Amino acid sequence: MKYRQLGDSDLTVSEISLGTWLTYSGGVEREKAAACVEKAFEVGINFIDTANIYGKGASETFLGEVLSDRPRDSYVLATKLFFPMTETDSGLSRAQIHKQLNDSLKRLKTDYVDLYQCHRYDEETPLEETLAALSEVVREGKVRYLGFSEWSAEQIKAAAEMTGVEKFVSSQPQYSILWREPEKEVFPICAANGIGQIVWSPLGQGVLTGKYKAGQQIPNDSRAANDKMNVAINRLMRDEIFELVEKLRPLAAAENLSMAQLALAWVLRDERVSSAIIGASRPEQVVDNAAASGVKLSAHTLQAIDELLKDLPEIEAPA
Repeated sequence: MKYRQLGDSDLTVSEISLGTWLTYSGGVEREKAAACVEKAFEVGINFIDTANIYGKGASETFLGEVLSDRPRDSYVLATKLFFPMTETDSGLSRAQIHKQLNDSLKRLKTDYVDLYQCHRYDEETPLEETLAALSEVVREGKVRYLGFSEWSAEQIKAAAEMTGVEKFVSSQPQYSILWREPEKEVFPICAANGIGQIVWSPLGQGVLTGKYKAGQQIPNDSRAANDKMNVAINRLMRDEIFELVEKLRPLAAAENLSMAQLALAWVLRDERVSSAIIGASRPEQVVDNAAASGVKLSAHTLQAIDELLKDLPEIEAPA
């Protein structure tokens, strides 16, 4: 496993990180989920990402249990807040930041998180209030560094220009061969302000593994067939996308890579990406995905992928 620095922080994170969005919040049996976490450490993954909203605390509770016997300084732990936990608990107000962080720490059974992220931008709370409160929890020692997910370039710029507050060191956008939108504005503004990218859905929620075929039934053991894990995948479940993905198969074979490894190596080709978050339901998926770390795709392969993407149909933006 190779490691990269996360923005201007002193956090060194594995190129492949383990996410818990749909998998360890109830989509995967606990025993299998625990086996995936165990395998992640075995292959050198040191970065685990979660959020309070995943299973309304279930993912954090699970991690608190399975990580309890590991030295706290042996892994980098990230969580998030924003989405409603109850009818009255949501957003990025000062009160919510303190309340939700304390609740997350209890579930995670830890005194601090390495990275605390704003899961989305809060239009209802002044940015000044949010950043002041986030600075408070950093200075209290409950959080080491701050990040955000799916903020616009304008929102990122406004935060970066604010003085007297702790700075963001990470951005978590969706980014993959099928979704390159962050390259236009988010990546550049972040790079100019010492903010690294932790990208989610680098495998297009499994579509880039090639498991879905045009004109064929969805595999019963796939994410798309699981009502607990098929959230937000519909925008990618189209035959024209499956046909394009199938054209990546010979490119992966020429590089002696699995389809997943090709997709992950493509994301990691950009040095602005600190880590690619995977969601695994089986330990063997962790092993396969982790093997993409350190892979350098040939110029021919990169050019061929760019050529294929010229035919990519328009895809709806992620929520």
